[in-house]
Amino acid sequence: MKHLAFALALAAPAAASADCPAPPDHSDALAALIEEAQAAPGRAEGMAVSDKMWALWAEAPDTRAQELLDEGMERRQSFDYDGALTAFEALVDYCPDYAEGYNQRAFIRYLREDYEAALPDLDAALERTPRHVAALTGKALTLVALGRKGEAALALRAALEMNPWLSERALLPVLEQTEDAL
Repeated sequence: MKHLAFALALAAPAAASADCPAPPDHSDALAALIEEAQAAPGRAEGMAVSDKMWALWAEAPDTRAQELLDEGMERRQSFDYDGALTAFEALVDYCPDYAEGYNQRAFIRYLREDYEAALPDLDAALERTPRHVAALTGKALTLVALGRKGEAALALRAALEMNPWLSERALLPVLEQTEDAL
């Protein structure tokens, strides 16, 4: 049944974006979670806050958008990157103001090692949700893959300011050594 909804969603014209409602405004909740992450006494607590952030980002504007997001994530988990990319492209077309569509499409492009295509999607996600810690972390990893380590360090620092418990924090000393060498 879910795959039928996916097929129907893809069959709808791209002009349907006018039908997508505005994404939920979680800015206050996200600000509170960032404060909670910053005050967390340890990694386990900080990572638990990250899970709460993900719950906010993964709340799509409506049922159709949620189905596309869920379908894309399921396909990604089963390594069907083509199917996932198709779902996320449909999501971005349908809900161009929803940051997570861009973030997830960037992640698929990153996994496919198409870093040049991932970067604009991450920027689009961050334009829509500037405090999207995961998109900022993804941008740092993408910049590392592109050999732009100084920029990666800046992006990673910005993400770590919001949540100092991210597992990617282990990369920062390596990136800083590269910065110092420049």
